[in-house]
Amino acid sequence: MNIEGKIIHIGETETVGSAGTFKKRLLVVKSNEEYPQEIPIDFVQAKTDLLDKYVTGQDVSVSINIRGNSYNGKWYCSLNGWRIERTSGAEEPVVNYTLQGEKLGQDETDLPF
Repeated sequence: MNIEGKIIHIGETETVGSAGTFKKRLLVVKSNEEYPQEIPIDFVQAKTDLLDKYVTGQDVSVSINIRGNSYNGKWYCSLNGWRIERTSGAEEPVVNYTLQGEKLGQDETDLPF
């Protein structure tokens, strides 16, 4: 299953559990629907590193698995992310490089040395 939207929060990697070996990291995406939802998605273990190259405000598509379990007679559901990609509308900002105080135009391909 996929969720598309804009990143509104990326949490820090947390170590949880009594052994201290389980890692998780929270990503919150605001969906691209008529009535947008803020959807929390957990990335766990090695997948926590996938979020390092993303920042809030980017448009992404997140592949998820739905997980469910019970505890003390109550049922719980969680979304676990396993892949994240920038969507086509979210491109890297264009960087204008300068050389000796002048901006290089797009037509200029020759270097002055």
